[in-house]
Amino acid sequence: MHESPALLNLAQWLAGEYENPVQSRDQPIWFVHLRLWYRPVPQRIAGKLALFAEQAPILKPEQAYRQRVLTLWDGPEGLKGNYWAMRQPDRWRTAGANGDLLRSLSEDDLELLPGCCLDIQSQGDRFMGALEPGARCCFDYAGQTRQVVLGFEVYRDRLLSFDRGVDPETGKGLWGALMGPYEFQKCRDFASDWR
Repeated sequence: MHESPALLNLAQWLAGEYENPVQSRDQPIWFVHLRLWYRPVPQRIAGKLALFAEQAPILKPEQAYRQRVLTLWDGPEGLKGNYWAMRQPDRWRTAGANGDLLRSLSEDDLELLPGCCLDIQSQGDRFMGALEPGARCCFDYAGQTRQVVLGFEVYRDRLLSFDRGVDPETGKGLWGALMGPYEFQKCRDFASDWR
């Protein structure tokens, strides 16, 4: 499949390991010190480029959470992304740090989250991703419906994450980027992992 130069740049800029040490030091009440991974998946998912995403507290990397896959493609009106849930998240825990675990990942291990589709715009030195207008990104967790408002800005060397969990009934923020985006610096580049 042929990908546009913009899509390839987006995938390469996202691919990496990130931390937010400055923000977590300066605002520890609002921002936990995290490590975040966007690791290229060796095989395509639904025919599209894919990245495995996960995050972990910096002091407890074995307690990684929010395992998901982001597929990227060229849509008729621009770049698109869609998140997929892991059917067995624990099976893939720590795959962000250990990419070899992803060699056996297939579409059968994933569940498409239809409301979690992003419009992604190129803005010179960055790409900006946000939920499609009117979209509601919801999933079931522990027998309850959860909603996430998704968004990011990615540069060559950093990533701003606007992801936050909200109450699906009231829209009140529950966790995540409640006081502004998480400001991650890229500390390891995985761009060369694309095959």
